Amino acid sequence: MPSSSEVRELHSLTMANEDYLEAIWRIMLDEDGAEAVRSVAVAELLDVSKASVAKALVTLKDKGYVVQHRYGRVGLTDEGQAYAELLWKCHRMLRTFLEEELGVEPKTADAEACLMEHALSEDTMRRWTRHLEEHGMQVKEFSEDSAHGTHIHE
Repeated sequence: MPSSSEVRELHSLTMANEDYLEAIWRIMLDEDGAEAVRSVAVAELLDVSKASVAKALVTLKDKGYVVQHRYGRVGLTDEGQAYAELLWKCHRMLRTFLEEELGVEPKTADAEACLMEHALSEDTMRRWTRHLEEHGMQVKEFSEDSAHGTHIHE
């Protein structure tokens, strides 16, 4: 997991921009670690317009989290990847907790984890993850079954 020094400050972006960053990372993972993804894939995952993605990418580029390659492909800087990894780990940890410990239905757990991930500090997220692991719970990987991304936080 990335260290504090690898991420400027967790939640230095808006919730919506964090969603875009996380979406880029998830698509990269789904594409077997692709170095860059099509911006249209981000729009499709988040169910937003290509114009919305383009606007978010300007902010993410200005903050040093993404780089845009030829033909509209988008990649993450080291800092952007560290931030996105942390967000995705937090999302998965929260969803696992909600489902396995509280019995929340998966779609609801996913939507609520998406909201909560934007509020936790890095320290709290790490402590919570460690607590779950100490009690034998492994943070799940999620992909196709994840409803995350069907909305964007404005």
